[in-house]
Amino acid sequence: MTNDTNWKASASDAPASRASLRSPAAALEPTEAPQPPKRSRHSRNRIVIVFNALMSLMVFAAILACGTVYFGKQRFEEPGPLQTTRSVVIKEGSGLARIAQQLESNGIIDNEFIFRAGVRAYRASSSLKAGEYAFNPGMSMFEVMDTIRSGKGVVYKVTLPEGLTVHQIFQRLAENEVLTGDLPAELPPEGSLLPDTYPFQRGAKRADVVAQMRRAHDKLLAEVWARRTEGLPVKTPEELVTLASIVEKETGKADERPRVAAVFINRLNKGMRLQSDPTILYGLFGGEGRPADRPIYRSDIEKPTPFNTYVIDGLPPSPIANPGRAALEAVANPSRTDELFFVADGTGGHVFAVTLDEHEENVKRWRVIEKQKREEQAKQEADAAAKTDANAADENADTAQPEATTAQ
Repeated sequence: MTNDTNWKASASDAPASRASLRSPAAALEPTEAPQPPKRSRHSRNRIVIVFNALMSLMVFAAILACGTVYFGKQRFEEPGPLQTTRSVVIKEGSGLARIAQQLESNGIIDNEFIFRAGVRAYRASSSLKAGEYAFNPGMSMFEVMDTIRSGKGVVYKVTLPEGLTVHQIFQRLAENEVLTGDLPAELPPEGSLLPDTYPFQRGAKRADVVAQMRRAHDKLLAEVWARRTEGLPVKTPEELVTLASIVEKETGKADERPRVAAVFINRLNKGMRLQSDPTILYGLFGGEGRPADRPIYRSDIEKPTPFNTYVIDGLPPSPIANPGRAALEAVANPSRTDELFFVADGTGGHVFAVTLDEHEENVKRWRVIEKQKREEQAKQEADAAAKTDANAADENADTAQPEATTAQ
């Protein structure tokens, strides 16, 4: 029975064996290709089709966005079209669109849309500051944005020389066309402003400059007072400023200030009157100063005012001008000398003396120099008048000559 079963199995397997045992020629004959698998119902679903389309669009949009950002960043950081340095005033309250339009119209950028997009990308829209800005040739949009964002605009300067009164300083600030706003309604105390050169940007307020001058004065005065020589006849910082203002008005030469200060300090220590001519003028005309056409009369010396140091003892009640750093330091640390007098030497400086006799000799020499100067000035004026008359005569002759020619 076992043999029968094995035989049946072998017989049933015979066709398969014969099929696999094809001849070489039959193996080379083409066989029928299998049919492709049928698409599932899920792949034919409309939702799947739409989802695939959306995914394709999103990928395309992402690629497009990346390209746009890359291109925009390149444009935002590449050199700009500006050929020469140019200044532009960004007004207070200007928005990003207005700023971009203004920059493009002035040739500083060449595409306001890219500029706006770049500024928004850097989240700098709210940090753009008003002011006047100078843009250099070839600045990129990024550099332009960074300049406006920094607030570092064009710097102007106002120079207020030593020896001006508060009234005269206010006049100069009022005449400055770049500064804005009103000056303080009340004048600060005389001598409370520090003369110097002060930088500012367009739109700065005049009142702010005044406040800055007062702060600078207070700071410097505290430093100078702390370093003063012991034993000075000035007892307060205010008295030091008062004497420094007289020194400031007496000489414009820096190397003379400590020596002039020493003369006045020596006189105060000896109980002598200061006898300073600038105090006469301040007593007569105040902070507005002497009119240019008003001569100084000999009688002015004897006119009693609270500031006339030919009449009063000691220091005036307040400064007569705003002294600078050099004058303040000269009073705080004067030269070591016994000199009590000085007079002009005709060269812009002074000659000093210890005794009255020496001083009177120096005054005589100064009188001679004064006389020579007056004579020289009168001669120059006469020569200028004569030259003017000669030119006028030549013009008249030139005008009359064509008439004579015509008459012939």
